[in-house]
Amino acid sequence: MATTTEALSPEWEFDRFDDGSQKIHAEVQLKNYGKFLEEYSSQLRRIEDALDDSIGDVWDFSLDPIALKLVPYEQSTLLELIRTENKVLNKVITVYAALCCEIKKLKYEAESKFYNGLLFYGEGAADSSVPEGDSQIQMGRFVSFLQELSCFVTRCYEVVTNVVHQLAALYTSSRTEPKIIETTGVHFLTMYEHLGELLTVLLTLDEIIENHSVLKDHWTMYKRLLKSVHHNPVKFGIQEDKLKPFEKLMMKLESQLLDGTLFQGCVEQQFDSSNGGPSVSKNGAFAEEFAHNIRTIFSNVEVKLGEASEIDQRERYVALCGLFVLYFQIFRTVDKKLYRSLLDVCKKVPAITLIANVIWYADNFLIQKVPAAAKLMDRKSLHSIKAQREGYLQTRAQSLTKDVQSYYVFVSSWMMKMESILAKEPKMDKFAEDLTNRCNIFVQGFLYACGLSNIIKTTMNLYMSMQKPMTKTSVKALCRLVELLKAIEHTFHRRSMAVADSVSHITQHLQHQALNAIAVGKKRVISDKKYSEQRLDVLSALVLAENTLNGPSTRQRRLIVALALSVGTQMKTFKDEELLPLLLVLKKLDLISELRERVRTQCDCCFLYWHRAVFPIYLDDVYENAVDASRLHYMFSALWSCVPAMKYARHLESCELLLQCYNKEIMDILTEHLLDKLCKEIEKDLRLSVHTHLQLDERNPFKVGMKDLAHFFSLRPIRFFDRFIDIKAYVTHYLDKTFYNLTTVALHDWATYSEMRNLATQRYGLTMTEPHLPSQTLEQGLDVLEIMRNIHVFVSRYLYNLNNQVSPFFRKLTVLQMSFWKAQFDAALFLSLQIFVERTSNNKHLNTINIRHIANSIRTHGTGIMSTTVNFTYQFLRKKFYIFSQFMYDEHIKSRLIKDIRYFREVKDQNDQKYPFERAEKFNRGIRKLGLTPDGQSYLDQFRQLISQIGNAMGYVRMIRSGGLHCCSNAIRFVPDLEDIVNFEELVKEENLSEETQKAARQLDFVLSDLTRNSAEGTEYFKMLVDVFAPEFRSAKNIHLRNFYSIVPPLTLNFVEHSISCKEKLNKKNKLGAAFTDDGFAMGVAYILKLLDQYQEFDSLHWFQSVREKYLKEKRVVSKQQSVQSSNQDEKLLQTMNLTQKRLEIYLQEFEFLYFSLSSARIFFRADKTAAEENLEKKEKETSKLSSGSLPGNPPASDSGMK
Repeated sequence: MATTTEALSPEWEFDRFDDGSQKIHAEVQLKNYGKFLEEYSSQLRRIEDALDDSIGDVWDFSLDPIALKLVPYEQSTLLELIRTENKVLNKVITVYAALCCEIKKLKYEAESKFYNGLLFYGEGAADSSVPEGDSQIQMGRFVSFLQELSCFVTRCYEVVTNVVHQLAALYTSSRTEPKIIETTGVHFLTMYEHLGELLTVLLTLDEIIENHSVLKDHWTMYKRLLKSVHHNPVKFGIQEDKLKPFEKLMMKLESQLLDGTLFQGCVEQQFDSSNGGPSVSKNGAFAEEFAHNIRTIFSNVEVKLGEASEIDQRERYVALCGLFVLYFQIFRTVDKKLYRSLLDVCKKVPAITLIANVIWYADNFLIQKVPAAAKLMDRKSLHSIKAQREGYLQTRAQSLTKDVQSYYVFVSSWMMKMESILAKEPKMDKFAEDLTNRCNIFVQGFLYACGLSNIIKTTMNLYMSMQKPMTKTSVKALCRLVELLKAIEHTFHRRSMAVADSVSHITQHLQHQALNAIAVGKKRVISDKKYSEQRLDVLSALVLAENTLNGPSTRQRRLIVALALSVGTQMKTFKDEELLPLLLVLKKLDLISELRERVRTQCDCCFLYWHRAVFPIYLDDVYENAVDASRLHYMFSALWSCVPAMKYARHLESCELLLQCYNKEIMDILTEHLLDKLCKEIEKDLRLSVHTHLQLDERNPFKVGMKDLAHFFSLRPIRFFDRFIDIKAYVTHYLDKTFYNLTTVALHDWATYSEMRNLATQRYGLTMTEPHLPSQTLEQGLDVLEIMRNIHVFVSRYLYNLNNQVSPFFRKLTVLQMSFWKAQFDAALFLSLQIFVERTSNNKHLNTINIRHIANSIRTHGTGIMSTTVNFTYQFLRKKFYIFSQFMYDEHIKSRLIKDIRYFREVKDQNDQKYPFERAEKFNRGIRKLGLTPDGQSYLDQFRQLISQIGNAMGYVRMIRSGGLHCCSNAIRFVPDLEDIVNFEELVKEENLSEETQKAARQLDFVLSDLTRNSAEGTEYFKMLVDVFAPEFRSAKNIHLRNFYSIVPPLTLNFVEHSISCKEKLNKKNKLGAAFTDDGFAMGVAYILKLLDQYQEFDSLHWFQSVREKYLKEKRVVSKQQSVQSSNQDEKLLQTMNLTQKRLEIYLQEFEFLYFSLSSARIFFRADKTAAEENLEKKEKETSKLSSGSLPGNPPASDSGMK
């Protein structure tokens, strides 16, 4: 291309004339290209937004898989960067730059490794739980760390000495030795600042160790352990020759590190070398330069200390005090005016936080390290500084609330400006102005962070250092400031993409401004034709600064520029109005180049680890002011700041132990002070809202206030360690668990909890889980095993309902009709209509037991439990029948019954074969005269209860059989055809499957056949219980039982009176003894009549007909009287007759219900046949079976079941 151009150029000579068209054309093309890039980038952004909502410029602080590192990395060495034709200047700048880089590395190592290792020593275990010997083990692990620290301190000493020697060599007052470069007007301020930083490191280490009582205590205990080992090294398995060197090492570590003399040892070094090095203490020029730089640093620092524009002035002030002490130790002279000025600063800034919770008092330091100057100060001024400290703390505590309000406004407006500026697309024509605005907004945010950090750290650490209690108001205010500090960091992080893009442009813009300023000075130096070595140095330094600025803004390049300008600004190269803007630009360049790291350092809240006692108070405040719930994210981010520092802990087996301990502590506090309180408050609110119909406390929000806790549920999950704390999910789980557990305990409240669940969704937006619990009843009910073991308790506490939910049609059937319907209906369906109801309960509900409960219980325990239950019932009936026999044998009872039987036989022809009602009443009254129990019961009442319990036991047996049938039918319902079940074993054998499969198929066939047989047949438990007791009841020795049928009329009369009394109590407030059913009595009477074979004898009494006639006759009499009295219009008498009529109807109805129940119960015991007829039928069946080929040795299925 170049060759072609050269060849064509002679023919196109006129092209060399520049008319400006080429430039215009290039600008148009560049503009078009820029426009294309803007459109293309916006199009790409739209595609990203359409593909995924999470892709964008906004970064989430908690979900951050990757991060941007904006700090540029320098790949060139210092020797490559510092290249000018002035070789001497190159060497000077290279040496100083190398020393400054070394100091920065040492400072970084101290801040990351040694500070944290010392600070967190002893943490991670409560004092009460530390086992004996653990302190020595911790120190044993820590010795290697202390050895590393010792090497680090030694290196610091060497670097300080080297810096002093290098500066002394440059500023020499010796006339015999030639000067390296001309130093008139040259002030390497940067070198002194870096030297001060290194002294601050040593000073900080001293303060940490001095204030660390745990470290000192453990060291003392470890030394005692070494003494014990020294006396008996064999016992501890240690060689004696290795013990002495270790003891020497321990003594060295103690004298160097633990005595708090790291800084003192550094400044008291022998700087005057005896081997021909540069003179230091007697070097007047160096002393003058040292003092000049101290004064310069002080003037720069003092102006901004305590002001809103303060950045790193406090750190520089600490370094300045260190330099002042070093100057005193080297030259042994004190500038009293400067000393006073340094002390006066303490009135503005009484204390400075060095690191975490370590606070430093400049007045104490200066008085202790420079005692000669302290003597010259009057005591009043020294005391006034201490008094000023307490006054500062009081003033700060009072102004905290105002600070919060003002900073809240400042930070909020800054965040809005930040968002608006970064959201705008930069315009090419106003690009420089836009970059300046962005730079200013970044600097402003950093300044706010510095101000907040200083207030928080100084106030909290002063309270701790002076051991003054903090008020709750102060705690809340300080926590608010912590949130604002973290809000600034989050804003920078959230806009990381835009900030990264802006930073690179801003640094270039600032470098351009600096280069322009340097170019002006350079031009001025070149224009002066006077030659001198000093002028050559200045020109070389400016060229070096220019060359270095033409590149990335790395730390090394900026350092070289600062050192070069220290030489380049002499001889009035720059005017004052030129130099100040240049220095300001370079300061901005420093800040913007390390913006991310500096913001992170200022917003670091590691100190909160030592002030975590404020966290519970903070959480209580958040709970009370739920509107600001979102600020929790900032506080947890602040608490997380401690974690990176904790990873440097060396006293535990692993730093993970410390992290786990911290994690557990914070989570326990959060659970106790926020999550649990929130759960209980939400539950309480839901309960009160659902129970508004009750007389509750005042809930009017206009009177008692309102706390809207729903704000907590709109929070995004909070990240902390390896978990996300989702408050909404936590409360939802708590409510789900609570509602589920309480519903299982009190099923009658299922509707209430369902309503509360719906209300939680509507009011708080909680997505509740459906519990799928059965409403109103629990299918399992009381367990069969439990009832079986306590059958005597069960029959007395529960009432039997023979025909639950049976229509009136069935209730009015006669015995013969019942037997017909029994034949027509499936037994399982008909028998399923029964229930047991609890007699009384302390709860709001009564427990019930029905067929499904029994079926579920049988399914749980297996069908084998049925026979065991019947056996238990048999044992129970034996005991009850013994009491029954005793009652019937009693002379009072027996004689009355014999009289009644004889009387009935005499008058039955006159009474139309009906047992007289009056005779039953007389019997009742006669028994009552024999005596009453303390609770007012007669012997007949007790006898009725006995028969009811026997009937309940039989009802339970009936329910067991029905439950068994129900269970079997449910189990076999998936078999398609019970009549045609395939043989699985044969099918498996045909396919030649494995032995295990054949065994499984055989088992399946057995189960299916067993279920089929059980579902088809069932076991006649009633028949078994009749057959086992009937022979004994009907034997000659129990002849006294034959009178039973004659006691049934008075018993029924007693039962009806009792039943009416129980039903009337249902409508009363005190429902003690209330009941609506007791069919156990009818079942018991039917069973005993069957055992005695007295159905015909009882039927011969025609008792229920007699009762019906008696009540109908009385009703007719009352009706006649009513018709007679209606003409007399006697209202009171009419009311009495109406009540009598109603009473008669109730008695008649109760007798009819009893009659129906008794008739139903008799069906189960085959009341249509006598004992003789049943025996005859049994013999006929046996004969027919024998004739059909059955062997006598093979009993039928019913007999095997009975056995």
